[in-house]
Amino acid sequence: MAGGRNNTIVIRFILLGFSDYPKLKIVLFAVFLGSYFLTVAWNLGLIILIRMDSYLHTPMYFLLSNLSFLDLCYVTSTTPKMLSDFFQKPKYISFLGCTMQYFFSSLGLTECCLLAAMAYDRYAAICNALLYTAIMSPSLCVQMMVGAYITGLFGSLIQLCALLQLSFCGPNVINHFFCDLPQLLVLSCSQTFFLKVMKFVIAVIFGVISVFVIMISYSYIVATILKISSGEGKSKAFNTCTSHLIAVIVFFQSGLFVCMNPSTDNSLGHDKMASVFYTVVIPMLNPLIYSLRNKEIKDALKRYKKRAFSHCHS
Repeated sequence: MAGGRNNTIVIRFILLGFSDYPKLKIVLFAVFLGSYFLTVAWNLGLIILIRMDSYLHTPMYFLLSNLSFLDLCYVTSTTPKMLSDFFQKPKYISFLGCTMQYFFSSLGLTECCLLAAMAYDRYAAICNALLYTAIMSPSLCVQMMVGAYITGLFGSLIQLCALLQLSFCGPNVINHFFCDLPQLLVLSCSQTFFLKVMKFVIAVIFGVISVFVIMISYSYIVATILKISSGEGKSKAFNTCTSHLIAVIVFFQSGLFVCMNPSTDNSLGHDKMASVFYTVVIPMLNPLIYSLRNKEIKDALKRYKKRAFSHCHS
């Protein structure tokens, strides 16, 4: 099945992964294993800290804990398989496993919605500070979160259903470390134009709507910050948005790069690096972005260390 197209039905694929860098295999394995453990530890630690500390039971941290959960799902859908493939020849993955891997890796649609919801949360906190708790009620937070998951999963499910209609009867070698849709479309012996258009339209709809909500929210935020008379007040208000802005820029820039650079034989190396960035690096960076300059997270960590210390000596 790895040769030219024929009438054989493909039931599994071969992932080449990073086999074109044989001398770097051990180094790449160590780097990806370390980044995976750090991603799981940091995101899981952030979720547990938010759950345990009552001072962090606010809308912003409720949304942040869900972002960490998404990142955990995101990285776990691809990285463990990629790590195991470093020492396997050939690197097989079943057709069902391939489609499921693509489905979970497309959780980026849900993250688009979540980042937009977090922008609205920052708008409510800065522009309507006195009404913040009334606007961002627990019921609204749950509704926003459920809505993000449902719309994101619906967008992924539509593409998955269309993908399952394709026939694969020729080459079964994927020059990637996970089952990304562009590589699967290249291997299909069915007409893929409809699915390509669908993928582009869904990406544009989710991306444009999310960016529009984020831009509108931040235009009001900037206008409100400029009205604050004291420099300290402006700095404090802006610092509450910095982490979210960095996360938005990193996420949408990587997504834009992937969408605007269609896969070709000459761009496969760039595709892999871009995929590593949004499936491995971003989930690892997000908890750091939201924690390093966050005084409330640092205070929560100090309280946790103090409680742990007192328990050890009681």
